[in-house]
Amino acid sequence: MTMQALMRKRTRNKERGASVVEFAIVAPILIFLLAAIVDICTLFWVNLTMQYAVREGARYAVTGRTDLDSNPSNDKRYHAVVEEIKKNSMGLFDTVEPRINNINYGDPNAYNDGMFGKAGEIFVLRIDCSWPLMTPILRPFFTDGKYQFSVAATMRNEAF
Repeated sequence: MTMQALMRKRTRNKERGASVVEFAIVAPILIFLLAAIVDICTLFWVNLTMQYAVREGARYAVTGRTDLDSNPSNDKRYHAVVEEIKKNSMGLFDTVEPRINNINYGDPNAYNDGMFGKAGEIFVLRIDCSWPLMTPILRPFFTDGKYQFSVAATMRNEAF
């Protein structure tokens, strides 16, 4: 073997070790970056899924249906609407710690008579949610390490 061949072999061995060191430095940064991207994409997915569920719950409410209510004598339809939201939330309903808010734009006494208003009245069904973040780097940017968001649907009650 010539002297040049020996020098090339030694250089390649040194470079192989340098690659491992470079990977060890860059890999944690890439892994955290990938986890942050997945976390942000999950936030968008949770938000859109809950928006869909609230829209379906509001649609259920405006028709005056109560067939999902476990207590058929309940005239407020509240439990039936919550069940419809749960059904359409792909299992996220309990995880997002929902707080259901109702804003009725019709008769102020409508809360006593049907909770979602009477036929022809407009109402807003809003849910305030919070989603826990999995990436520790993103947690300081959010209150209590949770993504706080609200989803809402506005509809007019049908004649029922």
